[in-house]
Amino acid sequence: MSQPLHVIVVEDDPDLREELVIGLGALGFDCIGVADAPTLYRQLVLRRPDMILLDVGLPGEDGFSVAAHLRMTPGIGVVMLTARGALEDRVRGLDGGADAYLVKPVALEELASTLRSLARRLGPRLEEELASAWKLEAGGWVLREPGGRTVVLTATERTLVERLLSTPDRVVSRDELMASLTDKGQDYDPHRLDVLLSRLRRKLADAGFESPIQVVRGIGYLFKNA
Repeated sequence: MSQPLHVIVVEDDPDLREELVIGLGALGFDCIGVADAPTLYRQLVLRRPDMILLDVGLPGEDGFSVAAHLRMTPGIGVVMLTARGALEDRVRGLDGGADAYLVKPVALEELASTLRSLARRLGPRLEEELASAWKLEAGGWVLREPGGRTVVLTATERTLVERLLSTPDRVVSRDELMASLTDKGQDYDPHRLDVLLSRLRRKLADAGFESPIQVVRGIGYLFKNA
């Protein structure tokens, strides 16, 4: 018998969160519930889910931002479940990283069917994706290399790696990287950028990784993904 799908329900309303966890559990899912993005990211470090059921109106970081981060973690299905049903919200959610967008209220059976359908679509390509490339997990805080080993990133390292991985195998200019670190890229000290990236490359080397970050002299940096 196959393992039940592991689902994390991200919902700040405690009553609805409990209702969803209990209801989906009764339908054969392995569910846990969390109330916000930081708690979700901690859970992602502990155990990789198959699916994330994501509200938009979360405290702090909202669901759209969370979905954008999760887009960098292949193989995890993201279903938005929200009261925001306007067309622009649906388009923003689907373009921003969600695999499905459902508007509350929704029948539990329909929700379960959506999760199972998404799992069938993701399943055939999951192993290939997991084995073939560097990727960010746990909302961008963990970098996983193709062999499966991981390293935890600082906030600045996370920003740099996210920008480099957004265009893998393409050179990102120093100006672009500095702009990702501050709203005033022209005032950012270029030497500081070099120090940050040098430390990051050394950190990966100390962890036993062959660093994927390459210097393109006089232009910028490139994240070699394979």
